[in-house]
Amino acid sequence: MTDLYAFILPLLLLVPALAMGAMASEESEIRVGIIGLDTSHVVAFTKVLNDPKHADHVPGARVVAAYPGGSPDVKASYTRIDGFTQQLRDMGIEIVDDIPTLCEKVDAVLLESVDGRPHLEQVKPVFAAKKRVFIDKPFTASLEDAREIIRLSKESGVPFFSSSSYRFAPDILDARGGNEKIGELLGCDTVGPAHEMEHHPPYFFYGIHAVEALYTVMGRGCDWVQTFASEDSDVVVGHWSDGRIGTFRPVRAKGVKGQVTIVGKQKTVTAASADYAPMLVAIVEFFKTGEPPVEPEETLEIIEFMTAAGLSRERGGEKVMLSELR
Repeated sequence: MTDLYAFILPLLLLVPALAMGAMASEESEIRVGIIGLDTSHVVAFTKVLNDPKHADHVPGARVVAAYPGGSPDVKASYTRIDGFTQQLRDMGIEIVDDIPTLCEKVDAVLLESVDGRPHLEQVKPVFAAKKRVFIDKPFTASLEDAREIIRLSKESGVPFFSSSSYRFAPDILDARGGNEKIGELLGCDTVGPAHEMEHHPPYFFYGIHAVEALYTVMGRGCDWVQTFASEDSDVVVGHWSDGRIGTFRPVRAKGVKGQVTIVGKQKTVTAASADYAPMLVAIVEFFKTGEPPVEPEETLEIIEFMTAAGLSRERGGEKVMLSELR
């Protein structure tokens, strides 16, 4: 009996230790890797996640490694990548030579390449490594690539989401579908800068911010789009299948700030965009749970909306049905 007790006692003492170890593991920081060091987002996001003294610090995840990437034919990429890479080195982030190596060192990934064209190829090894991934704007540079990323995500069983920080502005989120303050939602009008990037369709690069805000409020269901163009700005009218109307005004002039006007039966309100912190809170929560705050189907319709708007502009303001793209 004494021998049995001597055998069991250490096991009993080990159980609390194992439980505490499991709890510590669950509460430990998520190791984050970055793909693409050619956007200011990589420095801003790393500071917010890694520095507990930062005014907007978001706990729960830490950037530990990064792969520079870069596009030699995009000025916004090749002129900035060395500087941002060095800034991350100075912050103690390990710089690696390829994406598979990055995936071995991290639990989740921020795909930040400023050029949307390589996103499809860059995310393939991330899905293969079973790492949850946030894909920053522009999600892709084509509707075809957007569809393929969504297909690969479903095939691999690895969730992702893509979004602009505008989506997580509290006033914009709160207005989705209407609320007690505004009543039944009738429509939404958004304005924002729309600098265009080479090798990308119109609106994909900076127009995405205002379109993301539009869809945050309106939800899915746009059936046709019509674009009225001028030299400095366009007006894109979207008609939803339930009769609601949303507009998106991309402005190419410098210094334009985003604004969202939400029209309800009881009241019309305006909302401002958000900084990065609310989106990073959502990203960290997604990395923990695997539940994307933005469904892939909504992200796909956003890409369809912008594609249709570009086609309408090319066709001199002709109405374009989103069904034409499906």
